[in-house]
Amino acid sequence: MIALSLAEIAAVVGGQTYDIPDPAVQVTGPVVRDSREVESGSLFVAFVGERVDGHDFAEAVIEAGAVAVLASRPVAVPAIVVTDVQAALGALARHVVERLGATLVALTGSAGKTSTKDLIAQVLRSKAPTVFTPGSLNNEIGLPLTALSATEGTRFLVLEMGARGIGHIRYLADLTPPKIGLVLNVGTAHIGEFGGREQIAQAKGELVESLPEDGAAILNADDPLVRAMASRTKARVILFGESDEADVRAENVRLMESGQPAFSLRTPSGCSDVTMRLYGEHHVSNALAAAAVAHELGMSADEIARALSEAGSLSRWRMEVTERPDGVTVVNDAYNANPESMRAALRALAAMGRGRRTWAVLGQMAELGDEALAEHDAVGRLAVRLNVSKLVAVGGREASWLQLGAYNEGSWGEESVHVSDAQAAVDLLRSELRPGDVVLVKASRSVGLERVAQALLDSGAEGEVVAR
Repeated sequence: MIALSLAEIAAVVGGQTYDIPDPAVQVTGPVVRDSREVESGSLFVAFVGERVDGHDFAEAVIEAGAVAVLASRPVAVPAIVVTDVQAALGALARHVVERLGATLVALTGSAGKTSTKDLIAQVLRSKAPTVFTPGSLNNEIGLPLTALSATEGTRFLVLEMGARGIGHIRYLADLTPPKIGLVLNVGTAHIGEFGGREQIAQAKGELVESLPEDGAAILNADDPLVRAMASRTKARVILFGESDEADVRAENVRLMESGQPAFSLRTPSGCSDVTMRLYGEHHVSNALAAAAVAHELGMSADEIARALSEAGSLSRWRMEVTERPDGVTVVNDAYNANPESMRAALRALAAMGRGRRTWAVLGQMAELGDEALAEHDAVGRLAVRLNVSKLVAVGGREASWLQLGAYNEGSWGEESVHVSDAQAAVDLLRSELRPGDVVLVKASRSVGLERVAQALLDSGAEGEVVAR
């Protein structure tokens, strides 16, 4: 964080100082909520959770080097006490962002946010110092913590924004007002909480509503619900996609035998070829979104294409491809799942597995509400249509719907199996995998199928990480 004194921070957040010998002492280290991340000069933020109360670690974090605790009650060590710790954290983030002068890029969407954020960050940091959301810390706590990690040298701040209801993105955009806002897509992720795709579009569009007149709204030309958001912003609109009307678009899109996409990138400043290290054709749209942001910030087509071709995944368990010494390829995409990302992953598996035996180890897609049965059934059917060699559906009711969809699609029923849990899936795979097979592992985060991928890698000894 930029250096601020405890007195300045107290004034910004409207807090009272307790047990602080010298209010002029500065916070020069990171602002953290995890006591294990404390460094010399840190500010520790004490949240009260369901299982852990951060206030209980107050003494330990001061001993570890923190200069003070942002707390909701006195803790017998240097502290700034506020009524609402979350609101105080947000106020501090907004103050720091306003002081920085960095260009703030915010993005949202139903699928692909984290992968796209990682691409944007890698492209922009080839141009200037860039700070970006780690992993998927895109909520009312993770977003301000990311903003507070910026320093005086930061030129670009890239923030992922998530939402589980109307008003959530408006709140985040108020904490960290963006100059550039990107909306990727409107899908069915969290549809059970929102109630429908129109409500999801209403929530996602809050991002472009927050943009200033001299800002830029970057919208997916291939998604009608996103494209319609152009009427909801004062900012200049830039379209990306494969549509002929897109300002930044892809031409001659193709999948290499490895499953990695290649295309010609066309921007208003020129055209250049891209061959990606990531896996799956769905990354073309993500790359175009990143390219549109980079073009808006002054990068040439050649600079953008070079950075996109060099970019990898910065976040774990997202199409993470590892080849075992015996030739079995494990595709760990187990961080999360929704219908859109599940379909994209299956298509990538089909492309990677040309001439090889393919396995789709799939589990529940959470938070689909009344759409759950139809969506799981549809994914099972798609696995059959893509000629995936075997579907292993892992878990309870939703997994049975995956298996049923595969069975009902045709005579492929004997090539699909429903198992109770991750260990049962591991046992099956260990007994039946052959050298050269390709295994995709994917489900919502709560299912924990990354354990299946890890077990397969452990049993295959040391593998070579092909792309992360």
